Amino acid sequence: MKSLRSVNQYFLTYKWRLLFGIVFIVLSNYFGVLAPGVIREAIDTIILEAKHSNWFNGTSSKEAFTSEFYRHVLMFTGLAVLFALLRGVFLFFTRQTIIVMSRHIEFDQKNDIYQHLQRLDYDFYKRNNTGDIMTRISEDVSRVRMYTGPGIMYTLNLVVLSALVVYRMFDVAPTLTLYAVIPLPIMLVTIYYVNQIVERKSELIQTQLSNLTTIAQETFSGIRVIKAFVQENNFINRFAKESEEYRGCTLSMVKTDAFFFPVMTLLVGMSTVITIFVGGRQVINGEITPGVIAEFIIYINMVTWPFAMVGWVSALIQRAAVSQERINQILHTQPSMSFGNVKEKELNGLVEFKHVTYTYPNTGITALHNIDFKLKQGERLAVVGKTGSGKSTLAALITRMFDATEGEIRIDNRNIKDYDAETLRKNLAYVPQDVFLFSDSIANNIAFGETETVQEKVVEVARSASFHEEALVMPKGYETVIGERGITLSGGQKQRVSIARALMRDAPILVLDDCLSAVDANTEREIFHNLLTYIRNRTTVLVTHRVSAAAEFDRILVLHQGEMVEMGAHEELMRLNGYYRKMVELQNKSENLLS
Repeated sequence: MKSLRSVNQYFLTYKWRLLFGIVFIVLSNYFGVLAPGVIREAIDTIILEAKHSNWFNGTSSKEAFTSEFYRHVLMFTGLAVLFALLRGVFLFFTRQTIIVMSRHIEFDQKNDIYQHLQRLDYDFYKRNNTGDIMTRISEDVSRVRMYTGPGIMYTLNLVVLSALVVYRMFDVAPTLTLYAVIPLPIMLVTIYYVNQIVERKSELIQTQLSNLTTIAQETFSGIRVIKAFVQENNFINRFAKESEEYRGCTLSMVKTDAFFFPVMTLLVGMSTVITIFVGGRQVINGEITPGVIAEFIIYINMVTWPFAMVGWVSALIQRAAVSQERINQILHTQPSMSFGNVKEKELNGLVEFKHVTYTYPNTGITALHNIDFKLKQGERLAVVGKTGSGKSTLAALITRMFDATEGEIRIDNRNIKDYDAETLRKNLAYVPQDVFLFSDSIANNIAFGETETVQEKVVEVARSASFHEEALVMPKGYETVIGERGITLSGGQKQRVSIARALMRDAPILVLDDCLSAVDANTEREIFHNLLTYIRNRTTVLVTHRVSAAAEFDRILVLHQGEMVEMGAHEELMRLNGYYRKMVELQNKSENLLS
């Protein structure tokens, strides 16, 4: 239950709804408890007047007595109906306050989690599955809502109703009350032990649900790969196996509920039997009236449903506690990187690596070692090297996807860590190696992140990325909606849309991470011809495995096994007759063989 303390902040936000909800619960139960008293009075009055009715047989007072008798019956009936109506009205207001409050809390909590997830850095998403995150923001929040709504409402209702009923019972017949509540201690002990079982099983259920969601998410995201390798049956079997685990956990919980509810019903039934037996003896002895037995039976049945709900509410609260603990794990996770407070509208674009080393924390592999170079404003740098040489890691460090293990990265002669997040991101345009497009129109994907979409600018950057002609032949041109992750486009088309999106930002620093791997050589040359004009005054870092593209850049950085082995212009490196020249000659031979 400690994990649910974090929900208290939302109760404070909606304290007036909660307060009025409590008032309405008290009023609805107050009028509900008055009704059995009216029934007791009605039964005792009817029995008494029925005994006396024989006295008036054959007399002139018979009609007056009968009229008075019916008046009493109507009066008691009217009071019972009035109390029932008042109870119903306040029950309606109870749901309109507490249940509506829970919906507001659900809305706020989902937004808070979503905003916090936006703040977390890249490393968090590498360590956590998308399916598990989705389960926490959907299923877990829904379970917490059941606590903040029905859980709170039914718990308060049970407490208030039990207090009022026991008070009324003691006020009417103290001795009979003591006998009627004998099963209560057994009920409380049963609830305590069942709660412990439910908590353990709830955690297993939620964990298995996350596994199912993760498998489903991976299946639908990678459906093309699954079909290409004819792995449908393997994934069906895998999902069926996890579903079987989930079913087993759920059925185990159902068995617990199946045991709990009959026990609760049995204990409440015992109270009814005890009330009738003991109450009957007291009626014979003249200690109470028959109406008291009827009143007590109504009271016992009145609390039967709330007490029977204890198991359900307990399971609900335990599930909510487990879910909130999972939510807290996200909310208590802080970004591993902290940003500074320096704010600049526009940076010049000076980039400097000072003895930078980066080691991946999860694997311990050193991707870059002692990288040292400096780029002037508007200078263009190509980074080449074999696969695994650290090219993409270098690009990610410039965009601050993660921080260097050693050394310092500076932009405009200031440590990159000193800038606030918005300043850094707005002055950087990044085309990642793994292109991601949204299920939206082509124009909106290109203009992503821009507050005002200017069609002329969209067309201009699309031309620079050599995508304009292809966009025009789409069914609706630039307004054509592409599928999830751009599934309706080819790999090369997605890369060019991604390049256009980066150019749309018009940032002083442009980082291109092997963004033309899916296009042919002719298209690549066309794009670079367009780009060289567009990026003339921008500091540009191009990560590429094609040395033909690197030849057009001011300087070329050659990486090998994470170390900087050469750096200079194309002609300069060719004269060195070193690692770079061997790469050029090897790629030329490969292209000649393919042609």
